[in-house]
Amino acid sequence: MTVHPHAHLVVGTAGHIDHGKTSLVRTLTGVDLDTLPEEQHRGITIALGFTHLDLPSGRVAGFVDVPGHERLVRTMVAGASGVDVALLCVSAAEGVMPQTREHLAILDLLGVERGIVALTFADLVDADLLEVAAEEVRDVLAGTALAGAPVIPFSSVTGLGREAVVAVLDTLPARTRTDSGPFRLPVDRVFTLRGHGTVVTGTVHSGRVREGDEVEVLPAGLRTRVRSLQVHGKPVQEARAGLRTAVNLPIPREVLGRGHEVASPGAVPATRFVDVRYRPLVGAPPLEDGDSVRFLVGTAEVLARLRLLDTDRISAEDADSGRPIYLQVQADEFLSCLPGDRFVLRRASPVDTLGGGVVLDPWAHPVRHRDRARSAAELARLDAKDGGVLLLRAERAGLSVAEARQRGCLPGPDAPWALLYADRVFHQEVRAELGTAVRAALERFHREHPLAPGAHRKEIVSGPLKALDDRVLEALLAAMTASGEVEVEGGRLRLPGFALRLDPAQVAARSRMLEAAREAGLAMHTVQGLVAIGAHADAEDLAYRLVDEGVLVRVGPFLGDRAAMDACVAEVRGWLARDGTFNPTDAKERLGITRKHLIPILEWLDAQRVTRRVGEVRRSYL
Repeated sequence: MTVHPHAHLVVGTAGHIDHGKTSLVRTLTGVDLDTLPEEQHRGITIALGFTHLDLPSGRVAGFVDVPGHERLVRTMVAGASGVDVALLCVSAAEGVMPQTREHLAILDLLGVERGIVALTFADLVDADLLEVAAEEVRDVLAGTALAGAPVIPFSSVTGLGREAVVAVLDTLPARTRTDSGPFRLPVDRVFTLRGHGTVVTGTVHSGRVREGDEVEVLPAGLRTRVRSLQVHGKPVQEARAGLRTAVNLPIPREVLGRGHEVASPGAVPATRFVDVRYRPLVGAPPLEDGDSVRFLVGTAEVLARLRLLDTDRISAEDADSGRPIYLQVQADEFLSCLPGDRFVLRRASPVDTLGGGVVLDPWAHPVRHRDRARSAAELARLDAKDGGVLLLRAERAGLSVAEARQRGCLPGPDAPWALLYADRVFHQEVRAELGTAVRAALERFHREHPLAPGAHRKEIVSGPLKALDDRVLEALLAAMTASGEVEVEGGRLRLPGFALRLDPAQVAARSRMLEAAREAGLAMHTVQGLVAIGAHADAEDLAYRLVDEGVLVRVGPFLGDRAAMDACVAEVRGWLARDGTFNPTDAKERLGITRKHLIPILEWLDAQRVTRRVGEVRRSYL
C-alpha cells in the first residue's frame, strides 16, 4: 500500500497548560493521549501524544498533542516542527495566557501558516464572555501567520464545536512539501515493539522512503536499512513527505532518540556550525556575541554559543526594524539540518523563547572575527536565493562531486556558476581568481626569464595554485588553453602573444656559443664553459634557449651540437647492425674522444633508447 501525502493532514495542538488540548483531541478522536501514570495523576501532558482521525472527505488528520507547561516548550517545538495545521487552544474562562503567546510565536517562527483556534471550556462562560474571549484571541492573532484563523467555541463536556472543528480541518490544505528531494524524518519518538525491534516515528519532512531502502541515522552517521513502514498504524510499502510515519530499523534502541534524524545516506550533514537568518521576538531580551542559547531545529535541542556577524548586539529595537540579522550558531554537539529548515532560539537560563529563523548554511566553518562582515554579506546573498554562495564558500579547495550534489551545486542549467575540473567543483568566481593567478605567474616568469620559451607547470605553482591537486591544475590549464587564455608548446606554458626577441648583443652571444658547440663536435663544452664563451649576462638563458630550440642537446654536464649527436647516433647504429655489440673501449677509439665525454654520451644513447647496456657491452635497444 502506498499513501499519497495530500490525503493526510498533520495537526499539532498548542496553547497554555490546562487549556484543554488533550481533552479536545480526546473529544475529536476518542483517544486519550495522556497515557503516562504521571500524566493521569497530575492531569497534565508531559510527553508528545499521537493519534489520528478519519475526516468526512476521506482524508486522515494525524494529531500531535504537545505539552503546554513552560518547562516543556522544547517538547512542544519537537512536536510542532512537522505539523501542517495548528490547533490552538485558548480557555474561554481564562483567556490568552503567557504560554499561549509563546506557543503562537513558536508556530510563527516554525512557519506554520494555517490553523484553527478552539475556544475551549465554552460551557463555563456566558455568551458575552465568550465573545470577549474570542475578540481577545483575534487581537492576539493579528500580525501573526494565523491572523484570520477561525475561532470556534468548543466544549469537551457538551461536544460543542466538535463538528465545526472537524469541518474546518477538512478544508485546510497540507503544507507544501517536496518528495523529490532527499528523504528526511526528524525523530520525535522512539520505542521498542515486541517482535519487531526499534521503531522511530516522525513526520516525513521531504522525499520518500520504501521498505528495504538504505538510510542514515544522524548525527551519528550510522547506516542501516528500513525493515518496515507504517502510516497511522497501517503497513505501507512507501512513505512520502508530509506523512506521519513509523519506521522499523534493525539497530539498538539505545542509539536513537528524539532529535535524531533518519535520512537518505549522505544527503544531510552532521554539523556543529550553522549560519542562519535570525528574527528576535518583540520584547525578547538582548543578545550579545558569545551568549549561550538553546538551539532547537527539527526535533533536536542543543546548547550553543552565538557569533553575531553584522552587529555587536541584538536589542529590542531589532525586533521592530524588520532588517535581517545574520549570525552563526556554534553548537556544543552535532546536529543535522539543511538550508531552509526553521529553528527556534531559547535562552539557556532562564529558559525563554528569544526568536528564530531560517537555516542558511549548515556546512559553515567557524567564523573568524575579521571575516564576520564578509560572512554576513555572503549570507545576504544566500538569503536572496543565490545558492552559488555555498560553492563560493568552499574557496580554492572546491567541493567533491558528492559534496556539490549535497549542496545542490553540481554544474548544470540550475548552477551555471559551477565548473568541474577533474573531480572537484569550483565557483566561477574562484575559477576567475585561479585564472588570474596562472596569468600572473606566467607574467612573472616571462619577466624573470625573458629568453625562456615558457614555463613548466611546476614553475608557476605558487600562491593560490598550491591548493590545487595536480589533476585539477592540469584540467584548469587545459581549459585555459582551450579558451585562449594561455598557450602551450613543447610542454611549456606561455601567455598569448609572447615571443622571443633578441637584441644585437644577445644575437652575437648566441652565435658565439653555437659556433663553439659545432666546432667542438663530440668533445663538447660544459654549460659553464659555453656560457663563458658567450660572454653575456644572458648567456645561460641563451644556451638553454638553444636546447629548447633543438639546436643543442644536453648530454650530462655538456651541451652538444645536435648535428654532431645525430651523426653519432647514425654511426653507433651502423656498428650495431654490423657487429651486434660494442664496448666502451671500441666506442672511445672509433669516436676519437676522451672518457670524460664518452661516458655521458653512452648514457645519453641509453636514455634515447638507441642502446641498452648488457654487462660491459652495449646492444641495440630493440
